[in-house]
Amino acid sequence: MSAGCGPVIDVRDVCFAYNGQEVLHNVTFSVAPRALVAVVGPNGGGKTTLLKLLLGEHAPRYGTIRVLGAAPAAARTRVGYVPQAAPFDPSFPVSVSEAVLMGRVAKSRFGHYGRADHAAAGLALERVGLSGFGRRSFAELSGGERQRVLIAQALAGGSELLLLDEPVANVDPEHASRLYELFKALTQEITVMMVSHNLSVVTGHATHVLCINGTAGLHALGEVASSTFTEAFGGSLAAIRHGADCHVLDPTAAMHAPHHGG
Repeated sequence: MSAGCGPVIDVRDVCFAYNGQEVLHNVTFSVAPRALVAVVGPNGGGKTTLLKLLLGEHAPRYGTIRVLGAAPAAARTRVGYVPQAAPFDPSFPVSVSEAVLMGRVAKSRFGHYGRADHAAAGLALERVGLSGFGRRSFAELSGGERQRVLIAQALAGGSELLLLDEPVANVDPEHASRLYELFKALTQEITVMMVSHNLSVVTGHATHVLCINGTAGLHALGEVASSTFTEAFGGSLAAIRHGADCHVLDPTAAMHAPHHGG
């Protein structure tokens, strides 16, 4: 079932608990097509739990979730997911092309990749800026290049929604900047939601901010830029304040803030 012109993600009155301990309470929000949503919040606030609910790995205790117009489990083949750190064996000889083709497994016939699969993989590599990398070893790539390959893998499978959990956590600043530009470019065609601790990304690239700390609030960036962003230390420290229950500080600020004696 297609999402059509409706929301790509529609979460209504969702509550979720681990072993009786509630993690998310009464969460309601919807995400329109081609949005770039930055998910922010403190550790333990429920960000990764929300991604797992959207992927259908968890089911809400109460409430409903629709992804691309369907239940999360039914929509799973249309959703790409890139974890913070994908486990892989560096000694396993897999090429970039082979890694991207893994995104076509659900569409291939008995594991055999045809012309359409190879074409989709090639196009996905082109979209992430890695044309010509197909024969290179995945293990020999930089952290940023590996993330691009994993994104290409998701795109090759025809993903209409891309979920990213801390996509630049193990990437140098130069590659991180390129990745954020890529995410923004991808929203010309698909919807992107990424968990991020770097709030400069929110102001520079995202269209919306989803603040999560037990509950959640979705804001268009224009709504929060002036009234709920606070800057200090010459602008290197940013905070989002969503009501009184969500306070998010940029952890990278400590590396850039000026030092004072005492």
